[in-house]
Amino acid sequence: MATTHELFHRHPDNPILSVEDWPYAANSVFNAAVAIVDGKTVLLVRVEDFRGISHLTVAKSVDGIHNWEIDREPTLKPDPVNYPEEIWGIEDPRATWLEELQVWAVTYTAFSGGGPLVSLATTTDFRNFTRLGPVMPPEDKDAALFPVRFKGLWAMLHRPVARLPDMGSHVWLSFSPNLKHWGEHQELIHARSGGWWDANKIGLSAPPMATKEGWLVLYHGVRTTASGSIYRLGLVLLDLENPSRVIRRSEEWVFGPKASYEREGDVDDVVFPCGWTEKNGTIFMYYGAADSCIALATAKMSELVDFLLKCPPYKPGD
Repeated sequence: MATTHELFHRHPDNPILSVEDWPYAANSVFNAAVAIVDGKTVLLVRVEDFRGISHLTVAKSVDGIHNWEIDREPTLKPDPVNYPEEIWGIEDPRATWLEELQVWAVTYTAFSGGGPLVSLATTTDFRNFTRLGPVMPPEDKDAALFPVRFKGLWAMLHRPVARLPDMGSHVWLSFSPNLKHWGEHQELIHARSGGWWDANKIGLSAPPMATKEGWLVLYHGVRTTASGSIYRLGLVLLDLENPSRVIRRSEEWVFGPKASYEREGDVDDVVFPCGWTEKNGTIFMYYGAADSCIALATAKMSELVDFLLKCPPYKPGD
């Protein structure tokens, strides 16, 4: 089906956070996990320093748009002494509330000497964190948990990278009894091939969100062009009871770089959400723009789901 407009709408005050807002020196701020804690929107922001090494810092706001309270120093720093896989920084966090455990599970990319990998930590207040350490070997990233168990097992979406050329990078699904040891690995969402906007390389964006029709999954696709890569966003709907079953997948992207702050920065032509929230039927999507700042776009959940349900039924290989 054809779309005549993007499904997400940029906030007029974008970008809502940039390095000029930061209370200490940094190169850029982007790619933030999102949570609602005590009525405030909490962003766990990736901050890159002037070495090129990233850490995570909390910013809070009552309305999720203005008057951000930013920690005066890094909230969660790499700890390569105790966690050597963090030697080159920690990046791109995603947060999921686990009601059963009464904790936030934060997946993030630890940049090890062997390449990026998925690490996990838990927190109740985004002040104190308990590291569980690496849960996937390199090269793997773009991971987030589902908020509930399936048949007694936790589930995680993530994106390993094939070592063989031309094999592509796809979104996988894995299960765990304890959040530490993961198995039952399976490819779930395949990168398309050829000239598609999401050919050869895709990855999870925000954590899966439950709707009446299924799990709403936001993912990014990377198109390689003569002038570089373009990161755009698409949607997938998974079965509520069986997340290994794909119901629908959008053929067209639903959001891509158009604004100047998305098209020009440390990495041009990138929109990269690591979190979203929902309030009264409206989704608030927080995304890194051009790896340089944080922006906000909104959409009606019902419109996203309706759009997906009008897409053709998913067939393996789509």
